[in-house]
Amino acid sequence: MTIPVRNPRTGETDYAIEAVPAAEIAAIARRLRAAQPDWLALGAEARAAVLVKWAEAIEARAGDLVAKLSVDTGRVAIAHVEVFSVAGTLRRWAATGPAMIAALDLKDVPSATPGVTISNRHVPYQLLGVIAPWNFPMLLALIDAIPALLAGCAALIKPSEITPRFIPVLRETVAAVPELAKVLAIVEGDAETGKAIVGNVDYVCFTGSVATGRKVAEAAAAAFIPANLELGGKDPMIVLPSADPVNAASIALRSSVAANGQACQSIERLYVHRSLADAFLSSLVEQAKGVAFNYPDIAQGHIGPFIFPPQADKVQAQIDAAVAQGAKVLHGGQVETLGGGKYLRPTILTDVTPDMAIIAEETFGPVIPVTIYDDVEEAIRLANDTIYGLSAAVIGDPAEAEKVGERLEAGAISINDGSMTAGVWDAENCSFKQSGMGPSRMGDAGLYRYFRVKAIMRQNGEAAPIAAYAEQAVAG
Repeated sequence: MTIPVRNPRTGETDYAIEAVPAAEIAAIARRLRAAQPDWLALGAEARAAVLVKWAEAIEARAGDLVAKLSVDTGRVAIAHVEVFSVAGTLRRWAATGPAMIAALDLKDVPSATPGVTISNRHVPYQLLGVIAPWNFPMLLALIDAIPALLAGCAALIKPSEITPRFIPVLRETVAAVPELAKVLAIVEGDAETGKAIVGNVDYVCFTGSVATGRKVAEAAAAAFIPANLELGGKDPMIVLPSADPVNAASIALRSSVAANGQACQSIERLYVHRSLADAFLSSLVEQAKGVAFNYPDIAQGHIGPFIFPPQADKVQAQIDAAVAQGAKVLHGGQVETLGGGKYLRPTILTDVTPDMAIIAEETFGPVIPVTIYDDVEEAIRLANDTIYGLSAAVIGDPAEAEKVGERLEAGAISINDGSMTAGVWDAENCSFKQSGMGPSRMGDAGLYRYFRVKAIMRQNGEAAPIAAYAEQAVAG
């Protein structure tokens, strides 16, 4: 099946992919499984060396990858960050992972049971499946697969059909490393392709919306495999009375509108103490006026177009509904069509209420709804009043901010910054509530999650005979 692909800057359909049918996914999975034992037998040090070769291949094609991602996403700087972050992630796991793996297995540890010693073997899942989103197409396609490959898994990856132009170049980097090409496949396709992947792998990682994540989880349960899900967020930021309002506004603006707000860890709700509200809002609006589109020159400005046009319509609908319910727009508020692409200036809203979709639902756009509060307890209650629990932020006196952060129901808390999980990858954290399930992809857990533990229990004395379980023996 042919899938047309739209250019987010021009609005034109100028690319297409062919969805890989389910039967072919099954055949690819069989091929990867057949190659995985030899990959595992190489050992962690040798696998790490292969990953370094892949990093070198990616760096050699960095210009081509950035160019394709720029068309996919309508932005250049973040495309550059994606490519070199992937190369850096490969090198980081290659440098640290082998020692982590070597330290996993227990050897001949005395058991609490007399005469018995225990050894462990950590056995990787044979085949990982990855279904990736469109907002950071290359990075989120590989962030889960890289540690899995180091662990000894094979991997089958489907990037988003919304942003697929980089895939052929990425495949060429894989082909340049023959050892890797045997155990890593990157396929094109849509939801049906993703469904076929879930049915043919041993572990699935998915990044995307709660609605689609629920479907992946159900399919994984039916296939009796683990699902690692990182889903939507409605991340709050609490600005305490002790905060500097201008600095807080700067952090809030960047954390809300970087990448056009198309990031799961974007700040989407602000709670500002009344004593700071006027100064904070004045500074926020003034700073927002300086945020420019990267149009007509993609190499200038701060934010690009909506990558997925229906997302622009969803965001506009949330804004319009909020205004109809009494919200005030201090800046932005209207999606603009420029050269066929859809853009939105940083949109600052006040007089918002918890029942509005702009507060209750994920927005995924450069929108900053501000609620003014009088009591910190009220701010904490409002911040926690959500189905989401991905991450959050608190701005103010460090000790006070940390105490507040400890009470927020989210997996990653930024103190005097925002959206820090975008750059701090060694901080282990889990998604709370409906923002996901499964182990952390960050920190050491990003590697350890791919191992099952096998116990080797050695009897060093005499094994008990059946007589030990005779009724009279027990009765006596």
